[in-house]
Order: sequence, then structure tokens, then C-alpha cells
Amino acid sequence: MRILTSIRSRLAKGSLWISGGRGLSNLLTVLSTFVLARLLVPEDFGLVALASTSLAILNSLTNLSMASALIHHKSPADDHYHTAWTLGIIRGFVLACIFCVAAWPLAILYSEPRLDDVMYALSASVILNGFTNPRLIKMQKELVFWQVFVLSVANNFVFAVVSVSIAVSYQTYWALVIGTIAGQLTSTVLSYSLFPFRPRFSWKHGRELWSFSMWLTLSQVVDTLNYRFDHMLVGGVLGRASLGFYTVGSSLATVATREAVKPLTQTLFPAFSLLSGDPGSLRNAYQRAQALVTAVALPAGLGTALIADPLVRLAMGEAWAPAIIIVQAIGAIYAFGTLGSLAASVAMAQGITATLFRRALLQFVLRVPLILLGMYYWGFVGLIYARTAVGAITILINMQLIYRMTGLTVAAQLRANIRCLAAGAVMIGAVLIVQWAFPTGGGNAGLALLILFSIVVGTVSYIVTSGLLWLLSGRPIGPESEALVLSKALINLATHRRLARIRED
Repeated sequence: MRILTSIRSRLAKGSLWISGGRGLSNLLTVLSTFVLARLLVPEDFGLVALASTSLAILNSLTNLSMASALIHHKSPADDHYHTAWTLGIIRGFVLACIFCVAAWPLAILYSEPRLDDVMYALSASVILNGFTNPRLIKMQKELVFWQVFVLSVANNFVFAVVSVSIAVSYQTYWALVIGTIAGQLTSTVLSYSLFPFRPRFSWKHGRELWSFSMWLTLSQVVDTLNYRFDHMLVGGVLGRASLGFYTVGSSLATVATREAVKPLTQTLFPAFSLLSGDPGSLRNAYQRAQALVTAVALPAGLGTALIADPLVRLAMGEAWAPAIIIVQAIGAIYAFGTLGSLAASVAMAQGITATLFRRALLQFVLRVPLILLGMYYWGFVGLIYARTAVGAITILINMQLIYRMTGLTVAAQLRANIRCLAAGAVMIGAVLIVQWAFPTGGGNAGLALLILFSIVVGTVSYIVTSGLLWLLSGRPIGPESEALVLSKALINLATHRRLARIRED
């Protein structure tokens, strides 16, 4: 029990660091996206999305997952980190060379003469990423995550400053490219400042690290194809403008939910690894973590979908109106996807990474024909229908996987989240009533007020409903009790500080 309490304490601190870092980072990213959307055209975003999507697919094909292997290892020695660093550098240079060779053929394939230069430039970010300090994994393994805060904020801050500055001066798509490279350079340099490490070339533990990461790498390959091939398809079939709408819309749709989930998923893999030998503790930890993730991420995702129309029109202008349906549909399905979002963390903690590969392969087999059929019969809207259907199927696949790994039935998983789901339904109804009573109008001021009212009403209705259902249920252990404990701790901390100041005065 003492060990579990210690893990929970470190997990909470780690999640706060990552939450703060990712929250601030993505605030910078969203704000810079809004500014860039005003300065650039959708075709600019579509062009860079073609290059970045190609890079993501190629990146997954060579992703060695050394970080996960080091976290899973019980006691990695210095040579393990030297080996990870060596493999990372080699991979970076090889990947950059392959990316440059593929640039010209892809530019011809997509009839986009600017694409090859963009790909040549982005290859620099791949090389820089290969030099990242692997020693930072030691801190994550010990559930220390403040360095994640620093790296993520620095990367996104530099990207925002550089990209917006160039866009203001030149209104060119190179703003996105140079901003990406500058952000990666900042992260790589900072990684050695935060945790000094003098690496050297070593092959000593290459086979050992690869034995864990092999299946994880294969699953990431298929996962990337799952979530990136539709970008390539849209860019080739529907054009760069449609790809720009789709890329930016998808990013806005998922940012709130992703940032609510990611802090916990990053900390839960090492935490679950410490509990992998105790099925009961692992099952209990999973249920509590999953309920907390859903309690935060579900309203965030649903809220994004509900305010998509006025938000896009206000922040990005009428030219980006086609992105609204993307934010609405993908935001909603991504929110409900949190019900099974921790499956990968449990699988990696138990070392059964082959299961993740089989899951990714199943999703790919289902996703490809659905998206192709949707686009063939209904075009751009059909793509959205297909994404929604695939998202619903993925939720069921993840929940079934959790059942196989922990013994928690799908019904038990839903029961743990029933209050969140009910509160989410009430929130949807409340916000829709507000938007029906106050339709968009009155220019930017009217849109801003509608967004504000929607957020306030949605937040209050969700919190009040969750609280009432928790009280009616007999105050069980769950996200509500976790929030109550945290609130009391913050109040006590503020009180102690205030008393300390009074004594000093």
C-alpha cells in the first residue's frame, strides 16, 4: 500500500508537470495556428501537411521505440543509453536520406513542384531529433517529468515565435517549415542542458533493446498508416485546399482531448510497469486512472465540438468554414475514444507489445475500406462519416483489449465512467439550448459572446451534474473524490502560505 501511495504521489506530480507543459504548449500552438490561418491560405497548410505526413509515415517505419524499451527495462546501465543514442543518430541520418530521395518522386506524383524543397528542409529536423539526449528517459522511469514541461513549452514557443514572425513578414508556407526546424533544434539542445550526458557510440545492447521494441515499432508503423494515409488520399484526390481544411480541422478537434489524455498516458506506462506483477493493484489503478482521464477529456472533446462553428469563424475567418464539420465530428468521436485510451499503456507495461501490433493491424484493415468507400460515394463529407464510424469501432476494440489484459468486462469499464457519460449528455443538451436561444450573429462580438456563454454553461452543467450523481451514488472513490482531495490540498497550501506571510509581517 505504501508503494502504491508513493507511485500515486509521483504520478500526480508528473501528470501536473506534463499537463502544465502540454497545456501551455498547445495554447501557444492553437494561438499561432489562428494567427497563421489569417496570414496564410489553406493551400499552404495542405502543402506542408503533405510533407509532414510523408515524414510521419517514413518515421514510423524506422521508429525503434528505444524510449519505451528503456522504461520497461528494470535496471538500464549507461551502455543501454549509449546504445540508444547511437541507434537514434544512425536512424536519423538514414531516415533523412530516404526522405530526400523520395522528395522528387512525391512532388511529381502530387503535381506539386514546391513539395521537394519542403521535404529537403524538413529532413534537417529528423537529423536533429536523432541527437536528442536519451538520458532523459531515466527521469521518466523514476516518474519525474518536469523536464517534459520545459522541452514541450520551449519547442512550441520557438515554433510560434519563428513561424508567426516569418508569416507576418513574408506570408509564405516556409513559416511553418522553418518554425518546425527551429523548435526541434531548441528541444535537442535543451535536452543536454536539462540532464548533462556525454554519449559515446556503442552497440552493446542493441539486440536486447530491439527485442522489446520490435512489435511496438511494427504497431506504430500500422498506427501511423492508420491515421496518416487519409491525409495523403485527401491531398491527392481532393486537392491541397481540402487537405489544409482537413489537417487544421483535425488538429483543432483533437487538441483538447489529446492534451487531457496525454499527460496521464505518458506517466501511466512507467507507473503501470511498477505494478505489472500485481494484477489486483494494476486493475484498480487502471480503473481509477481511466475514470479520471474520461472525466477530464470527455467534456474537453465534446466542448470543442460544440463550439466549433463560432470558434472557427471568429478565430480563422469565413474562409475556413469547411473545417467546421471536421472539428465537430472528429472532436466528438475522439472524446468518446478516451474510454479505451489507456490500453496501450497497460500492454506496454505487461510487455505484450505484439498485442498492440495486432490491434493496429485490425484497425487498419477496417479503416482503409471504410474511408475509401466514404470518399468514393460522398466525397469530403463521406470521409468524415468514415472517420466517425472507425472511431466508434476502435473504442470497442480497445475496451475488449482491456478486458483481455485486466479481466475488466466492457460493462465494468462503462460503469466506472457512467457518471461522466451522463454529465456529458447533460452538457450537450445545455449548450445546444444556449446556441438555439442565441444564434450566431452580431459579428465577431456576437461570436465571442456565444463561445463564452457556451463554455460557461457547458462547464457548470457538467460539474454540477457530476457532483449530484456522485452524491446520489454514495460518494464512491472516483474522479470526483480525487478532485475533492486535490481542492482541499490546494486550499490548505494557500492557507499555510497566507499564514506564513502574516507571521513574517
